[in-house]
Parts: sequence; structure tokens; C-alpha cells
Amino acid sequence: MRSVYTAAAYARASKDDPDSGAIENQIGMIRGFTKSHPEIRLVCEREDNGFSGINFSRPSFAKMMKDIEAGNINCVIVKDLSRLGRNYIEVGKLIKVIFPRYNVRLIAINDHFDSLTPQNSTERIIVPFKNLINEQYLKDFSVKIRSTLSVKRNSGEFVSSIAPYGYMRDENDKHRLVIDEHAAGVVRDIFRWKIGGLSQQKIAEKLNNTGEPSPAEHKRRDGNFYTAFQKNAQALWSAAAIGRILRNPMVIGTLVQGRRTTPNYKAGGQLPITR
Repeated sequence: MRSVYTAAAYARASKDDPDSGAIENQIGMIRGFTKSHPEIRLVCEREDNGFSGINFSRPSFAKMMKDIEAGNINCVIVKDLSRLGRNYIEVGKLIKVIFPRYNVRLIAINDHFDSLTPQNSTERIIVPFKNLINEQYLKDFSVKIRSTLSVKRNSGEFVSSIAPYGYMRDENDKHRLVIDEHAAGVVRDIFRWKIGGLSQQKIAEKLNNTGEPSPAEHKRRDGNFYTAFQKNAQALWSAAAIGRILRNPMVIGTLVQGRRTTPNYKAGGQLPITR
């Protein structure tokens, strides 16, 4: 049979997925499926590793949607519907509105779902219900994570992925901070210069003139930091950065965590925690 569908394999795994080979397993399943369906030609494989299902701002998902809009793809194959996402409203919109608008066939292998196949009334009920279950799973998981982090913070364990400037995470215990001797020396210089009467701007200029990496550059070189807002090839010291160090209670050994949180598992951005 001549191929009539140009398909994209789409795989997604969150950073907390217990299966380290989740992406490879999904792609392998999709490849095996297409081998037994000669009418489908697999032309690309899109993978989003480390992305939550509630977040639809995923780079590979966006590329796949552009391919669809350009008419290059008319079939999307996933392991199951939860790989598309765990927001039942957004997934429902994809299935009921967006994919039909572009005449895209959707196949979810483990859910035995194929938009090309006429569905009976029972199946029309089950698909939205599965999407709702997928979202509820993420909601429950979010509650468990928040609870676990709260317990760790209350016991004095460090739970952030990035250590504050002047510290680094202990290689033998990621929840324990140890002093970064080089950065700590810079912090001591900053306080000494401030006490000596230099302004925050003058201190920043002094550090930039000596070529000392700024906190953002220090983190980037360690592979712990990335920002899309950095304009220069190398992030420089600023008066604001000096001010943050001078005001940071962690400089004197006071561990402060959990001051801000996301409103809920769906919303982006952070809000201060009210006690």
C-alpha cells in the first residue's frame, strides 16, 4: 500500500519520570507500530525530555505544530494521550479542534485511539475521561512534591537546584551546602569594600575590571544556569547583583528557603508565601 500519511512521532517525559529510558521506549514503540502500518511514513521524531505535561510551551512540540501548519505532517503518533499533555482542556482542544482543522490523524497506541476510526458513544466518553485522569495524576504528584519539599526545608535541608553565590552543593549530599572558597573570597571582598565606603556600582566596576566572573557567569560556567534574557556574551557584575549579596542572610549562614511559590500546578510565575 502506498504511504498516504506523513507522520511525526512525538515523545515526552518529565524530569521526574522514574523511567530513565522513557523517551527511547516511546520512540521505539512508535517505530514498531509504523512498521505494521505501510500507509504511514514516519518522517520525523520530536522529543521533549524534562517537560511537564501541563506545560505546552515545549520546543519540540512547537516544531511539530509548525510542521502541521505548513502541511508537512498529517499524522501524529504518541505512546498514549498523556504524552501529548496532562491538561485535559488543552488536549481536548488538540483532539477536537486543532488536529481536525488541519486534517491530522492522531494515534495513541496504548490508549487504542485512532482519530481515523469512527468512535462509538462509549469511546467518546472514555477519551475525555482519560484526559481528566491524566491531569489529576499531575495534580496529585504536585501535592506530594510540595509536601516533600516542605518537610525537607523544615528539617534544614537545602532543596533548590542552584546554590547561592558563595556556596556549592556537597558532592556527597545534594541537600547540604558547603563553602565555595573562591566565591566566598569575593563575597568577603565585597563586604570589605562596602565597609570601606565604596558604592555598589564602584564595587561592580572594580570586579568587572579584574575580570571576576559575575554570579550568573559563575553558575553558567558550572553548567547550572541558563537565561534567555542575557544580552552580552558574558554576564557582568551590576550594582543590583552587589546589593543582593549584601542583603542575602545566607551570607552569614542563615538558610532561607520557601519564600515564594507557584499559585498551583498549572500556573506559571511565583508569588510570595504568606505565613
